[in-house]
Amino acid sequence: MCMILSMVSITTGATLAKIVFPVIGPELTTLLRLGLAAAVLAVLFRPWRHHPSRKELMCILPYGATLGAMNLLFYFAIARIPLGIALALEFMGPLAVALYGMRRRQDLAWVLFAVTGVALLLPITDLSAHLDPLGGVLALGAGIFWGAYILTGRRLALIGKEDGMRGGVMVAWGMLSAALAVSPVGLIAGNVVQMDTRLWMQVFGVAVLSSAIPYSLEMVALKQLPTKIFGILTSLEPVIGAVSGFLFLSEHLSAMQALAIGLIVVASAGSTYAESRRRYVEAVALP
Repeated sequence: MCMILSMVSITTGATLAKIVFPVIGPELTTLLRLGLAAAVLAVLFRPWRHHPSRKELMCILPYGATLGAMNLLFYFAIARIPLGIALALEFMGPLAVALYGMRRRQDLAWVLFAVTGVALLLPITDLSAHLDPLGGVLALGAGIFWGAYILTGRRLALIGKEDGMRGGVMVAWGMLSAALAVSPVGLIAGNVVQMDTRLWMQVFGVAVLSSAIPYSLEMVALKQLPTKIFGILTSLEPVIGAVSGFLFLSEHLSAMQALAIGLIVVASAGSTYAESRRRYVEAVALP
């Protein structure tokens, strides 16, 4: 239940962000989301009690840079294309990380599902429905940074564990560095002075729904669910995003687009299951 609520929260936050884009733009929305999320995490974890060492900074800064770039490109993408499609294309990043290193013949099926799904979404075949090409490329770019975010996040978690730091403290510093990374773009493109109380409340809602609530729920879910189930459930995010876009943004998908999203979800869930099974077999085989 925590995972479902987390994904509903994330997609609702993205929906709310898309509503404020016409007023302040995706650039300033990204900056305010990350900045407000950093403030919320600072209150929760009080990171100022631990000043990062040079070694920790070398992990925090890449983590923040990839997090900032991922959010910025994703917001640029959903400003042009439906939310469910953007989430499906963005999922190619973590999917590539999951598929990397797989050598079994069966794993080619997940690659085939993913490639077919992307080919049906992007306007590159006669079967593809109309889609803004730049929006599709931006979503794929966000996926690349999502994959990099996973890798830098793992490194950050390991460094934090070695130094005896709580994960929340490291994430709080990382969120702050992400806000600083996108601040030049956000401040140049937007005007905070012109924002009224309603807009501030909406953007605060974006930050809480997209970052603070999902992070807390996922921490609870990770304690209760096996990693395999956690990963498979996460694969449903594009579906929930498509439903959220339909209900709140009137984003209608064609049958071909829905099929393409389904193929990418199957590829993500299948590769997660295959990787978890491989690790289990390796662990059992160890003397």
